[in-house]
Amino acid sequence: MNRRLFTFAIFSSFMLFGCDNTATVPMPEGEATTEKAAAANDEPISIGYSDWPGWVAWQIAIDKGWFEEAGVNVEFKWFDYSASLSAFASNQLDAISVTNGDNLVNAAGGSEGIIILVNDYSSGNDQIIAKPGMTSVADLKGKSIGVEKGLVDHLLLNSALADNGLSEADVTLVNATTNELPQVFTNDSIDAVAIWQPNANQALKNVPSAKAIYTSADKPGLIYDTLAVSPASLSAHKAEYAKIIQVWGKVVNYINDPATRDDAISIMSNKVNVPADQYSTFLNGTKLMSLEDNKKVFAKSDELSSIYGSSYHVNQFNIDNQIYTQTIDIDKLIYPDLINQND
Repeated sequence: MNRRLFTFAIFSSFMLFGCDNTATVPMPEGEATTEKAAAANDEPISIGYSDWPGWVAWQIAIDKGWFEEAGVNVEFKWFDYSASLSAFASNQLDAISVTNGDNLVNAAGGSEGIIILVNDYSSGNDQIIAKPGMTSVADLKGKSIGVEKGLVDHLLLNSALADNGLSEADVTLVNATTNELPQVFTNDSIDAVAIWQPNANQALKNVPSAKAIYTSADKPGLIYDTLAVSPASLSAHKAEYAKIIQVWGKVVNYINDPATRDDAISIMSNKVNVPADQYSTFLNGTKLMSLEDNKKVFAKSDELSSIYGSSYHVNQFNIDNQIYTQTIDIDKLIYPDLINQND
């Protein structure tokens, strides 16, 4: 379920792939243009996707052959999340499945992705879990909280504290990688953890009677999962991306239809080798965005209900936590036209 990236890994990818010293022989301008046009027609659009319900959902369209039916030449490539971002940064992918926050980190490192679709927002899969005796975020004052600093659940914790009149100065943060947090939570000195699924379930199992006292369902729109496209690919393939968006609408309808939901969950759970009943729980913590939902979320505002407002918020969080130092031009990285042309 890990769709997040340790920030260092992003910037390392730019260092590894930023330069290409391969010698090339220039060809006549007309010939080069013709060759590029032919390649654009022959090569499929390559999209990286990874293990998160709103992205695994693409597997339904892949298995059902809906892209072929739509007449779009597309190839989905399965990655560990951080590897997909490295591939996008090195121009090995045309588009990528990415959180809106990590898309900003990509852009800060020189690899712009233009968001054309919102797949979902986290609606409960990101959690702050506290030990017995604590029943609210207010109870965290003066406590020690395990979290992987700079990642999305650090953002969730920051928001939870602010919503309850607290700040990070009122707690002690203990930095640990997310997959270590379920074990860290068993330490007597740790009172709570900020963590996402499936690690959250493991943390709850490790400490009997622990409970989630705040989740992403309490802050809808804080964490969006999106499809972001390289500027060059978007410019060359707008008609194809419009078709891909239409297929996404079909996917969401298939998942939400009671008559086909079980088949949808079976396809998704098989992709990631998770029992269907468990995967259904993960899916319930993810608010999938239909095309109508997308039209609303692409309306510009400063609220979290807008992909703009959410990204403004995350941008400030990233600046405050020195994930990068220069503010990002959010509007430049969001392209609502393809969503808005769908009626």
